[in-house]
Amino acid sequence: MLKNTRPRRSALYMPGANTRALEKGRSLPADCLILDLEDSVAADAKAEARDNILSAIKAGGYGYRELVIRINPLSSPWGYDDLAAASTSGADAVLLPKVESADTVRQAEAVMVMAGAPAGMGIWAMMETPIGMLHVEEVAGAAVRLECLVMGTSDLAKDLHAGHTRDRMPMITSLGICLLAARAYGLAILDGVHLDLRDDEGLAYSCRQGLNMGFDGKTLIHPRTLAIANEVFSPSPEEVDWSRKIIEAHAAAVAEGKGVAVYEGKLIENLHVENAQRMVALAAAIEARDGNGTSEAAAAGAAAE
Repeated sequence: MLKNTRPRRSALYMPGANTRALEKGRSLPADCLILDLEDSVAADAKAEARDNILSAIKAGGYGYRELVIRINPLSSPWGYDDLAAASTSGADAVLLPKVESADTVRQAEAVMVMAGAPAGMGIWAMMETPIGMLHVEEVAGAAVRLECLVMGTSDLAKDLHAGHTRDRMPMITSLGICLLAARAYGLAILDGVHLDLRDDEGLAYSCRQGLNMGFDGKTLIHPRTLAIANEVFSPSPEEVDWSRKIIEAHAAAVAEGKGVAVYEGKLIENLHVENAQRMVALAAAIEARDGNGTSEAAAAGAAAE
C-alpha cells in the first residue's frame, strides 16, 4: 500500500527564478508543482530563486496542487540553506537531486528535523545516475518520510551514453528496478520527462508506456503537456465501472463463503479486487479535487500559453 495515495498524474517543473511561472502555477491543472532550485536556476540566481519560492508558497493560492521544492545537492554551496528554508516553507515535500545512497536521504531527514520540518512533510528522491540505480533498494527503505521516487532520465541517459529512443529500451532496466524498489517499500514513483515539446504523439506514447509499466505519473517541463499526462494517467470511466463491478461481485462471493468470484466469465480474486479498489479510489480523489480547485477545462487556456 502506498504511503500517500493522492493523484500524481502530472508533476510540472517550475524554475524558482521565474516569478511569472510561479504565479502561473496557481492556475495550471497540474497535480504536483516541482518548484526548482537546481538545474533550471543559474548559480548567481540561487538565493533569489529560493526567496521567490518561499514568498510564492507563503502567498498561497495553489489549491489542491502538491508543492515540492527541489533543492540543490547538500554537497553544493546552497544545499543546506535550501533544505533548511524548505523545511518550514509550507511545501508538501522536498525533492533531493541525484540520490545515490540511503545516507543522503537520512542526512536530509536529520537536517529537516533540526530545521523544524513538520512530521507530515515528505522527502522525494531523484534517481538519475548509474550508482543511484544500483543502490535504489537501500534508498527506497531509507526513511519513513520518503514518499516518492522521481526518475531523472535525461541525466541517466547522459551517464549511460544512451540514446533517447522512442521505446526507451536503453533505460528499461533502470526504470524497472526503480519500480520494483518503489513498490516493495510502498512508495509512489514518477516517470522521467519527454524532451520534445513539439511531439504530442511521442509524449502520449511515453505516458502510456509509463502507465503500463506501473508509474503513477509523469514529470513534465511545459504546461502544454499537462493535459496529455493527466488524460493518460487518469482511470477511464470504463475502467472505473469495471472495477466497481468486480468489487461488488467479489464481495457477494465472500458473503456466500466463497474465496473467488466469476464475473462475465473472468475469475476474480483478492489481487484483482485490490487493484480495482486502487483504481476507484484514484478516480474518486481526482473527481473530488477537480470540484474543489481549478478544473482542467477551466485551466486549459492558461496551460496552452
